[in-house]
Amino acid sequence: MNTIPLAERLRPKSLDDFIGQDHLIGKNGVLLKSIKNNIIPSIIFWGPPGVGKTTLANIIATQLDRPFYTLSAINSGVKDVREVINKASSLGLFGKDVPLLFIDEIHRFSKSQQDSLLNAVEKGIVTLIGATTENPSFEVISALLSRCQVYVLESFEKTHLLQLLEQAIQKDEIISQKKINIKESDALLRLSGGDGRKLLNIFELVVNTQNTTEISITNDMVMESAQENIALYDKSGEQHYDIISAFIKSIRGSDPNAAVYWLARMLEGGEDIKFIARRLIILASEDIGNANPTALIMANNCFQSINVIGMPEARIILSQTAIYLASSPKSNAAYMAINEAQEMVKTKGALSVPLELRNAPTKLMKDLEYGKEYSYAHNYANNFVEQEFLPEEIKGETFYEPGDNDRERQIRKFLKSRWQDKYNY
Repeated sequence: MNTIPLAERLRPKSLDDFIGQDHLIGKNGVLLKSIKNNIIPSIIFWGPPGVGKTTLANIIATQLDRPFYTLSAINSGVKDVREVINKASSLGLFGKDVPLLFIDEIHRFSKSQQDSLLNAVEKGIVTLIGATTENPSFEVISALLSRCQVYVLESFEKTHLLQLLEQAIQKDEIISQKKINIKESDALLRLSGGDGRKLLNIFELVVNTQNTTEISITNDMVMESAQENIALYDKSGEQHYDIISAFIKSIRGSDPNAAVYWLARMLEGGEDIKFIARRLIILASEDIGNANPTALIMANNCFQSINVIGMPEARIILSQTAIYLASSPKSNAAYMAINEAQEMVKTKGALSVPLELRNAPTKLMKDLEYGKEYSYAHNYANNFVEQEFLPEEIKGETFYEPGDNDRERQIRKFLKSRWQDKYNY
C-alpha cells in the first residue's frame, strides 16, 4: 500500500503542471520572467496554506539546477542554519551556482535565528526562499525583509480546486485505477477552505472509505467521511484559520462565552499569542469602531502587554480583552466608509484638490490663489464654518454612515447640528 499522501504524489514537478498563481508564473508573471532569466532574488512567499509555496520553491530549484537546502522553522535552530550556510559556502569554492535555502514557516524563526541568515543572504552565499502564512512585515525582521522580494500567493479559486481534483482522477497512479465521478463538489470545496493540500487529503480520505472501484461522490458522502475521520485530515495546524475565524465571528456576534472557548482552543493548540492579539486589534476597528473607541485602546494595550508578560499569564490578558470586545456595542461604519472611499478613488481616479484646500508655502502658489478661499474653522463660532472639502466632481458624496448605537448617535447628532442638510442622516 502506498503511504505517500495524494497531495505529495501530485506535487507538481514543473511550472507546466502548476495550478494557480497566474500573476506570478502566468504568461506575464514577474516570477516566471525571473526564472527564465536565471536571476532569482531572495524571496518571501506569503500566502494561506496549501496554495503552492513549497512546491514553487522546489520547482525553482529544479528549473535553475541549483543546490537546494530545506529547513523547517518548527524544528530547526541557529545551529542548523549555520550548518547549511557552511555547506553552501564550501560549494561556492568550487564555482557552483548560489544554493537555494528554503525555510518553511519562516515566521516561526526567532530574531536570533533570522539574524543568523543575514550575512549569508547579504553576501550572496545563499539565495533565501522563505514561506509564511503570516504578514512578513510583522514576522520577519526588517533587515532581512529589506533583502527579500515579497511575493503574495492567492487562495485557490473554485476553478483551481476543481482542476486539482480532475488532475488527481486522471493522473494519480492509485486514484486513476478507480472509476470516480464527482457528482457533487460543494462539500469538498467548502471543507478545503481554498487549501489545495487539504482538498486532496479530504478527497483521498473519501475515496479510501469506499470499498468499491466505482465511486460517485456526493456532498453527504463527503460530510459523513469527514466527520468520522476528521483527525486524519486535521494535521499540521490546518484548523488554524477555521478556529481564528470562529473566534472573530463569536466576538463580532457579541458572544463572550464562545469567544473564550475558541481562545482556549487556540491557546491549548500552541497558537502564537501575537497572532491572536493582532486579530483583536483589527476587530476593534473593523467591527466596533466608533461605537466604542476604547475597544481599540484595549486591543492595542493587550498586544503590548502580552509581549511584556508572555505565556502562561498572557492568556488572562487575552481573555479579558476578548470578553470586553465581545461585550461591546458593534459598528462597522468606519470599515464601510474607507471601503466606499477607496472604491470611489478607483472609479473616479485622482481628482484635483480644490484650490482653497491646497498648501501655499511659496509666493508663486499664493499668487495662484492656493488656499485663498479657505476658512479657518477656529475663527468662527463653535469652531466651525460650512465649506466644501471634497473635489467638485464628488461634492455631496457620503461615505461615513454612523451606526445605530449610543456613541454614534451622538456623532450623528453633532454632524447634523453642524452641517444641517449635508449630514441629514
